[in-house]
Amino acid sequence: MALKRLGQILMNLGLIDEQQLAVMLDEQVQRGGELLGSVGVSLGFFSEEQLGEALAEQWGTSFVTLYDLEIRQEVVHAISEPMAQLYRVIPIALEGNRLTIASSEPQKIQIADELRTLLGYDIHVVVATGAEITKAIEKSYSSETESVESLVDDLEHDDALAAAAAAAGSGKDGPTDLTSIEALAESAPVRKLLNMVLLLAIRDGASDIHFEPFEHEFRIRIKADGVLYEMVPPPKHLAFAITTRIKVMANLDIAERRLPQDGRIELNVGGHPVDLRVSVLPTLFGESVVMRVLDRGVVSLELGKVGMEEEILRRFREVIVRPNGIVLVTGPTGSGKTTTLYSALSELNTPDDKLITTEDPIEYDIDGIVQVPIDAEIGNSFAACLRAILRQDPDRILVGEIRDVETAEIAVQASLTGHMVFSTLHTNDAPSTITRLRDMGVPPFLITATVEAILAQRLVRRICTGCREEVIPGADVLADLEVTSDQVAGKKFYRGKGCDRCNHSGYKGRLGLFELLIMNDALRDMVMRNASTEDLRDAARKAGMITLRDSGMNNIFLGNTTAEEVIRETILEA
Repeated sequence: MALKRLGQILMNLGLIDEQQLAVMLDEQVQRGGELLGSVGVSLGFFSEEQLGEALAEQWGTSFVTLYDLEIRQEVVHAISEPMAQLYRVIPIALEGNRLTIASSEPQKIQIADELRTLLGYDIHVVVATGAEITKAIEKSYSSETESVESLVDDLEHDDALAAAAAAAGSGKDGPTDLTSIEALAESAPVRKLLNMVLLLAIRDGASDIHFEPFEHEFRIRIKADGVLYEMVPPPKHLAFAITTRIKVMANLDIAERRLPQDGRIELNVGGHPVDLRVSVLPTLFGESVVMRVLDRGVVSLELGKVGMEEEILRRFREVIVRPNGIVLVTGPTGSGKTTTLYSALSELNTPDDKLITTEDPIEYDIDGIVQVPIDAEIGNSFAACLRAILRQDPDRILVGEIRDVETAEIAVQASLTGHMVFSTLHTNDAPSTITRLRDMGVPPFLITATVEAILAQRLVRRICTGCREEVIPGADVLADLEVTSDQVAGKKFYRGKGCDRCNHSGYKGRLGLFELLIMNDALRDMVMRNASTEDLRDAARKAGMITLRDSGMNNIFLGNTTAEEVIRETILEA
């Protein structure tokens, strides 16, 4: 049965008239699509409680008041505090396998679906006001804040779980009782621990989560802002249960424990989609699992937001709109190359251009762009895929990575036949990319004919603005930067002292350092003469290229990052 419109329900309840509804609809458009109920509350047409009652009627459920409701502790423990905070819900009743939760947004049906998947309960949603849910969360979880530490402590003393883990077995050849394995992986304590780790990692903006088995311990480490942090390790006997639970969520073969496996988990956390790329690797003491977190709600695929300085951004935009040529983005794994290329493609994604990408794997789905996954196992390599793409009449092509001379040669041919090709390479900086292409076997005359620009980039940690303070650099820091105290006279250096906002690390978030080399006639002549990387670098700097180290120094003096970060991520070029 189709849902009644909220505006009609509000009128039926006598809360607004037609004229007020028209005002609300106009205001909703002005506010860029804000929820109609929120618009009405802000305009003073009705209260939050009245909106809650209308939403309950719309979604066929009941409206509850929480201020005088006593929630039993075992019901509160059905959902961890991070999960309650993230989804803005509070559990209020648990009968058998049916968990009743209060939400101020019943229209977000994905919340119930996600909690059903994560917790294993049949979820029933009732409506309460947002203010009451906030107070109920504070009241219910204030007496004993559940953390990973407390949960791990409880698991250490759970004899029944230890016995179940032992019964399931963890031999390398695989246990025989798959039923007991699945039961262990689906058990509430294992679900709860894994859910909390995932939610904390996503909330803190982690890029990777590592689950690592060793002889005497099972470690969980989270990578945030490019640095690994270790969490409290769970009991060693739960390693098998946790990795099995991950494999169940990723639809992998839980009986196969001798071969590597790759999978994907799709979640909807806090109202936005999150993809977890799962890699399982057999080791001496069990299976090591690494999850790459792709949070589509965090990444903004806009070229103006990747962090380039205005002049570099202007010149880069001039290059990417050219009708043909090759644009390369270089840097180590995890330096943001893919995000930069996606942002460039998003800007070029117009109805009059056909864009095709070939990637391993596809990280973000972009409407209007044809995206092709690489599968080397069945012979669909970058080179084979690129050949097929050229028969699809594309205008612009993204090749995930140039890994061999065959792919490089096809990319060159694509460029020569009127296509703009974007790709990545792993090199230290922009000038050394020319040398890398020569070493791969691409003739110099083809490099000069096709390569339009090379963008090298790095990511450095950003100083936390909540605890930033001025600092006097030591002699060793200046020596590593290869500058003298006279050269930095009058310049300021900063660091993060450490606070609750940045988990006492002194850093919050990351920013990019960029080095853009645009080919000109002088550089092309030098490439033809097989000039060295050093000579190419000198010529590029004379033509206006800002090096990675120079970009880093600028950000040090602006108070964006520390000298230590720039030293760690860049090298000084002669």
